[in-house]
Amino acid sequence: MYAQGQDGLMNTYRSPWRNRTPRTYALSATIIGFYCLLYFTDVLEPVAQAVKLQNKWYLYGALYCVFMTIGGIYMLRTHGNSRYHKLRITVNILVQIVLGFTLPFVMPFFGGKEFYWSYFWPLKYDYFFPDTLWGLPWYMALYTLLGSLVLTPVLALAFGKRWYCSWVCGCGALANTFGDPWRHMTSSSTASWRFEKYSIHAVLLFILGLTGIMLVDGFGGKQIGWFHELAGQTKWVYGFFVGSVLSGVIGTGVYPVLGPRIWCRNFCPMAAILGITQKAGRFRIAVKPDMCISCGNCTTYCEMGIDVRAYAQQNESFTRASCVGCGMCAHVCPRGVLKLENGALELNTDKAASGQLSIDF
Repeated sequence: MYAQGQDGLMNTYRSPWRNRTPRTYALSATIIGFYCLLYFTDVLEPVAQAVKLQNKWYLYGALYCVFMTIGGIYMLRTHGNSRYHKLRITVNILVQIVLGFTLPFVMPFFGGKEFYWSYFWPLKYDYFFPDTLWGLPWYMALYTLLGSLVLTPVLALAFGKRWYCSWVCGCGALANTFGDPWRHMTSSSTASWRFEKYSIHAVLLFILGLTGIMLVDGFGGKQIGWFHELAGQTKWVYGFFVGSVLSGVIGTGVYPVLGPRIWCRNFCPMAAILGITQKAGRFRIAVKPDMCISCGNCTTYCEMGIDVRAYAQQNESFTRASCVGCGMCAHVCPRGVLKLENGALELNTDKAASGQLSIDF
């Protein structure tokens, strides 16, 4: 089965480094330690200068690309018999190398401004802050506004959040590649689902509030001393706890023990907005009726902790706000029960009439 490019459950659970063992916890602690050094110290600055990079963030970007590429090779070696995965992972890596590292790296050498073309608000949370927008060339500012307010929701309505979360986003790209060996560690419990609903929308409200405060501050609030101080403190709190701790230290550090999408599933405000939009759009996972054998592969390999098997057992096609459209559930299904589709969700009228139909996030 491994040689066919579809790693089975037996192989997965026989690999100690892919399960909760002392070495796995040690690996997680190492990753957490690296992110603590990166975010909270300047220890990596001499290393960056030694390899002729401007600062530690470019060093991090270079390492990001390296580990994504290694992880992508591993992922495709395991699941590469799927054309969808071949294309998706290739695009992931190219977007990160070209838009997430190379362009921001070389543009300053040509008199340009460092700019990350693959990120939009609210994931790149300061892109809507007046000081940030005013500091950008007009075409970059226009790209930021149109990309965040027009392109992002339109594509999410048409194709679901997968167009960004599984194809473009650097956070999702690292989870797709470097984090793939531990996707089965993601919890699909009811408790984790409930936590997800509250946590991700709490962060979304936080960034909406912060953006509003920064807009007011940029358009006159600086004249009010206490308000300007409040804006600065709120920005620092969000940057520290969400931008550093949740997205990096925890979001990436716990890959080996809790799965690769802790940040995407529980805290990413971009994922929250795209998920809400996806619920109103055309993306769904279609279920072929009366074919599920309840093997559980789909649920086990869902990196977002969705109990896909429960839907398949009920012959219920579905749209979940948390689904990133990675396609792994369809890939590992031995009977081809599942399929990613872009089309209006057909409700089961019998269930709707009896009150059994529920709409979940």
